[in-house]
Amino acid sequence: MMSAAQSQTTLESKLEALQCHFTWDLDPNRNKLFHLRYQLEDIGTEEGNSWLGHIYNLQGFIQYKLGLTEDAQSLFNKAAEAFRQMRSADEGPWLVVNYGNLAWLNHHHLGDQAESQAYLTKIDALMNKYPSPSQDELHPEIYAEKAWTLMKFSSDRNLAADYFQRAIKMQPDMVEWNTSHILVLARAFKHSNTGLEADMLEKVRIAKEQDPENLYLAAYYLEQCAKKGERIEDEARELARKVLRNPVSSYNGMKALMMVYSHYISVDEAIKLAEEALENHPDERYLKRCAALCYKWKIIFYRDSPPKQSMIDRAISLHEEVISLYPHSSLMKEIALANIYAKRQAKAEQMYQELLERDLEPPEKQLLYNHYAKYLYYDRREPQSSIRYHMKAAAIPQQSFFRGDSITTLKKIKAKGWNPMCREIEEFLENLQEP
Repeated sequence: MMSAAQSQTTLESKLEALQCHFTWDLDPNRNKLFHLRYQLEDIGTEEGNSWLGHIYNLQGFIQYKLGLTEDAQSLFNKAAEAFRQMRSADEGPWLVVNYGNLAWLNHHHLGDQAESQAYLTKIDALMNKYPSPSQDELHPEIYAEKAWTLMKFSSDRNLAADYFQRAIKMQPDMVEWNTSHILVLARAFKHSNTGLEADMLEKVRIAKEQDPENLYLAAYYLEQCAKKGERIEDEARELARKVLRNPVSSYNGMKALMMVYSHYISVDEAIKLAEEALENHPDERYLKRCAALCYKWKIIFYRDSPPKQSMIDRAISLHEEVISLYPHSSLMKEIALANIYAKRQAKAEQMYQELLERDLEPPEKQLLYNHYAKYLYYDRREPQSSIRYHMKAAAIPQQSFFRGDSITTLKKIKAKGWNPMCREIEEFLENLQEP
């Protein structure tokens, strides 16, 4: 007969072998956790969202990581119910990850070994009843949830794309899997001024036809067409009407559409669209965030004419409100507010100095140093100090867009050859530590 110690060891080894959020090496810092929590909350919980079960599962794991165990259990239970409603079935392979999360939570954090064992038994029953269509591979439902989770958590887009591809190969009729797979692949072109390559653009077009209700995908496709020089004004305005009629969600395409408006139609029309959405839903924080973005673009990036004081006041008001609504994930918004306050320079400098004194994670320091360097150059007219902060951003050996941007700026200054710091910049770049 197995001893209590042997039984405990066997239980723990079974838990370690599960496919669930607790075994997927998801270990971001607290700032990333808060950012993800807000991001998932902004997706919304409208019925019909095909990722709702996955959203609750990931929310539960994030709450656990933040020390909120009871909230985690409640969200895992919501995930199970969401899957049952979406799949119109009481059980199925889509519950394997969810039951794994509950088994882990009960064993390691609630101390209920019997309940943990009960979930392990349910998992065994599901895997026997619904084996993977491909031998030696995970069930496609597991691959899909793992891929979707990595889309949110990990910078390794290739692994997420690979898991989606495996899931789709075994179960090709899941439209939302294909859409997410295409969007993961497309992210490789995120910072390209010319947009997607022809074959990738065609894949997005086909995905859009197969998933016509996905307004985010529709807005993304319009943006890529605009980057190719196509006229998209009529389609964008038609899409805006659809977005305004839909429930508020970060998945409904509003932010993507506002970027299309601001870059390829008119930033003033983008502001008008954001204000109309807010008028319809005045308490939605996500729409306030979108509106704040539009005003930031108008005031900071579109310098063709000085903004009116009323516009600056509205931008400041929105940013202050958004910062209060996302209190644990507001660094980028605070930087934006400082840049808007640059029209009142003393206040901007005060905000930046307060941000520079904070204890930040390395990626946040890169972001802050990069933006402060630009502020010093464009608003304070202090090019030497600006170079120093670009160096500080580049010196942090962690790959990011902001590090790359600062390195590119330093290389351009060196190439021009007229700045008295050119020799220092050259030595700095030669000795730069790669991540």
